[in-house]
Amino acid sequence: MIFNIIRSGRAVLHVTDLDRSRAFYEALGFIVTEADDENIFLRGLEEHNHHSLWLKKRMEAAVEVISYKVIADENLDDLEKLFLQQGKNVKWLKKGTQKAVGRALRIQDKAGLPLEFYAEMETVDRLLQRYELYKGAKVQRIDHFNCMVANVEEASNYYIDELGFACSEYTVDENEKIWAAWLHRKPSVHDIAFMNGSGPQLHHIGFWLRDPMSLIDGCDVLAALGYGRNIERGPGRHGLSNALFLYVRDPDGHRIELYNGDYLTSDPDFKPIKWELDDPMRQTFWGHEAPDSWFDEASIVLDIHSGQKIPLHEPVLKKSKPQFVI
Repeated sequence: MIFNIIRSGRAVLHVTDLDRSRAFYEALGFIVTEADDENIFLRGLEEHNHHSLWLKKRMEAAVEVISYKVIADENLDDLEKLFLQQGKNVKWLKKGTQKAVGRALRIQDKAGLPLEFYAEMETVDRLLQRYELYKGAKVQRIDHFNCMVANVEEASNYYIDELGFACSEYTVDENEKIWAAWLHRKPSVHDIAFMNGSGPQLHHIGFWLRDPMSLIDGCDVLAALGYGRNIERGPGRHGLSNALFLYVRDPDGHRIELYNGDYLTSDPDFKPIKWELDDPMRQTFWGHEAPDSWFDEASIVLDIHSGQKIPLHEPVLKKSKPQFVI
């Protein structure tokens, strides 16, 4: 069955102070579509949908859901049939219960991550050529999610075999076990990446930038506004994906990757690129080593029904030294 998943669509994050969060994300160059005392809806300059990042004011920082856009509303019913056949407990959100979004289907995936699928979102003015609004890193659009999971091979196989994702690159350990995997629906390197670690957790959300200089502009603006310590890693270039990167932490610790420079994966004869775990060229093509926080810290995720934290599970694969993924 074809489910017509188009791409990564949005994330819903819980934050503890909306004013602090708004100042930070505006410094990065996000556009505020709409805001009130409990919510901020953000998007990139290129995006024509209402938002790609929804910040909700809560007592504790967490990830409510990561979302994928599908082509048509009936695709949601097809997905529900699949999930029910698999014994999953689905959750429907009727149209009108979420700002700007139509009917939406939520599940806890194979790894325990909170997923959402939707077809409809209100459209707004695309600001691609409103250059007077360009500031900070001039964020253009959402690109991907990266998640820490206890069993990468199991999670990636599920997305490939059941949801129709394709693999662009992957890393294997000395026993040929999958250590990390980059999967896509849109024709680029990834919409979702799985990294080996305590999970489920959201490691970061990647946002696309129009050019390499935007990474540097982002650093300059963040530093000038007092956010220098929020820059966690980069700028640098990944071997995996070939992308330029900058990782920053928002006031609640949620990690954002500013991302530019990957490649096309649309050809049906594209073959996934295999990397050995100890290949130094896959880790960082150039740039400084990542700090311990980059390996050890990530955002907790919530149960779609109870709203409680999902318990963490230790990874099935172990290695003595930390490894880089993107």
